[in-house]
Amino acid sequence: MRTGRTRGRAAGRLIAALGCTLAIIVPPATTAASVRAAVPAPYVEQGYWVVTTDGSVFNYGSALNFGGGSGPGKAVWLTATPSGMGYWIPTFGGVVHVFGDAPFLGDAGKLRLNAGIQSMASTSASGTGWSGATAASSTTDRPVLRVHRIEEAQQAIVGLAPTADGAGYWLVGSDGGIFSFGTRASSGRPAPPSSNKPIVGMVPTHSGQGYWLVASDGGVFAFGDAGFVGSAASIALNKPIVGLDSTPTGLGYWMAASDGGVFNFGDATFQGSLGGQGRADIVHIGAKP
Repeated sequence: MRTGRTRGRAAGRLIAALGCTLAIIVPPATTAASVRAAVPAPYVEQGYWVVTTDGSVFNYGSALNFGGGSGPGKAVWLTATPSGMGYWIPTFGGVVHVFGDAPFLGDAGKLRLNAGIQSMASTSASGTGWSGATAASSTTDRPVLRVHRIEEAQQAIVGLAPTADGAGYWLVGSDGGIFSFGTRASSGRPAPPSSNKPIVGMVPTHSGQGYWLVASDGGVFAFGDAGFVGSAASIALNKPIVGLDSTPTGLGYWMAASDGGVFNFGDATFQGSLGGQGRADIVHIGAKP
């Protein structure tokens, strides 16, 4: 016969056993220090500008329009300021037009150029200098003028890519030949890419440790830390490609054709284009930083 004391001891043992079970089932308290929440990558608003031979600017995505026009000269390029709140538009004759927060640092309009300006790039993170490449294989740098001539260039120079700190730059010929200048640009001349079509543009990576070349048929050639994420070489283009620029992350790029068509690769998102309007006056596409 069980007494009340015996029943009490049995109940106590049951409660103790349940307590142990509960201690096993219930997880320990989580402290703030032990929480590692997933932090999403910051969202970057993308945008770009498309420029025509008369300097007209068409903006897409987050890129703002600060005006355009190249006067009597033929526009050949558009380079955004580091802030993305302005841009330079150089002409074939060396005149530089500034818009938004782009400072005017001089131009080559009064110089006797052997050939016209083909491209332009900001040479510093502050936007306090620029370089322009001419078809005669020379460069013009501002605000301190330096002219470098390349006697061994076999084809016209069509692009310039500065290093991240502006202490050097590369020039590229339409045949893909590379020429380096300054203390930070890698020395030597890599073999030209095996392209059936002429090179029409050169874009540096954000680190300044590499660059992309783009050919008129949409072929893309990546060097250094530039990543290859696709090309338009296999696409039946209505008009030739005239330019390429990279996304703020450097993980993608856009290219534009002379009819205004825009092609996106990697993490570049399509924001709009002038394709299908019967145009043939597009000269470049510039990405918002």
